[in-house]
Amino acid sequence: MFKRILVPLDGSEPSQHALAIAIGLARANAGQLRLIHMIDHATYLAGYDPSGGSSAQLFGALQDSARQIVAGAEASARQEGVAADGVVVDGLGVRLGDAVAKAASEWGADLIVVGTHGRRGPSRLLLGSGAEQIIRLSPMPVLVTRVPEPASKSA
Repeated sequence: MFKRILVPLDGSEPSQHALAIAIGLARANAGQLRLIHMIDHATYLAGYDPSGGSSAQLFGALQDSARQIVAGAEASARQEGVAADGVVVDGLGVRLGDAVAKAASEWGADLIVVGTHGRRGPSRLLLGSGAEQIIRLSPMPVLVTRVPEPASKSA
């Protein structure tokens, strides 16, 4: 069924949940994962350090963080017996949805598994929705996952 699964990661709890779901699907279907992280250039461009730090240091930190996120996800997949490789996308002016759709097409993905924060209202308008971009632009099926809410305790 789904043998080549692409998973966009940002290090957040929702993306970690999506990774866990993707690992389970890949293990059940003898599949493999492609893990992708896109460096957020908006953070880089908006970076201002009043203490005199350079933006090159900030960009270096973003690249290091991206590599750590991907390496950690690769290790998690391998620990579960799933083949995985990772890619860091570094493209100024490239939207997340476009980068993910392109990477999925070039790799020949059967499925994209993406986590969502489930933002609504003003926070969604201000922060946008990466998952929504991916759904709109993806040429293949997209599985959107959300971290389960804790069960409420009844008194």
